[in-house]
Amino acid sequence: MSFNLNGTVAFVTGASSGIGHATARTLAGLGAAVALVARRKDRLDALVAEIEQAGGTALAIPADITDRASAEAAVAQAAAQLGRIDILVNNAGVMNIGRVADNTVESWEQMIALNQQALLYVTKAALPHLQAAAESNTRGVADIVNISSYAGRVASPNFAVYNMTKFGVNGFTEALRQELAASHVRVGALEPGAVETELNDRHEGAVRDEISAFFARIEPLQADDIADGVAYMVTRPRRAAVGELWIMPTNQG
Repeated sequence: MSFNLNGTVAFVTGASSGIGHATARTLAGLGAAVALVARRKDRLDALVAEIEQAGGTALAIPADITDRASAEAAVAQAAAQLGRIDILVNNAGVMNIGRVADNTVESWEQMIALNQQALLYVTKAALPHLQAAAESNTRGVADIVNISSYAGRVASPNFAVYNMTKFGVNGFTEALRQELAASHVRVGALEPGAVETELNDRHEGAVRDEISAFFARIEPLQADDIADGVAYMVTRPRRAAVGELWIMPTNQG
């Protein structure tokens, strides 16, 4: 069984840092040309240089995918310049945690816009390209991997709206998997537990102290651990689909 992705194109959102950055590097290392999508152009350009120096192919596409037109344009640019899209990794996301009574409506709207609406915009735009890739002779299969969260499985205080967004991602993922099964476009959710990324640096005050204390009690996952999970999902033989992959720190209860 071959584990390389030679001849394929991967489209990775949130590629400027953390899980998206690590996933893009990993998929490029397996032979995929990678479209890197995020808002921070300087970081995307640096990642393109890193991938190219290692012998890979990458394209930086600065975009705010919470805007539907921008999301659609990013997909169109990737398909036009790289020739196809075989793998979509919906990784972009934000986690604004805190009590419902204390959080702002604006912070909820930001999570819904990025964690859910942007994922929908990109998936809808990429779907024709993925279906075409699945019908080609390259692999005969295409992949959508939605980066969800342990918070999409278990609800917790201070995570209410984040829980809502990730429970929604899991439901959408499974429904779409069933819709696309016959076309050999595989759809799966990857649900990490605690991962040490910039996502945790957004918070201040008591919430930040609580997160720091929690991370001090466990050995958190690293972004590369999740990238390895994505690579596992998209390198299965055509007959095998991973609908859900749950990766936790060993000592996270």
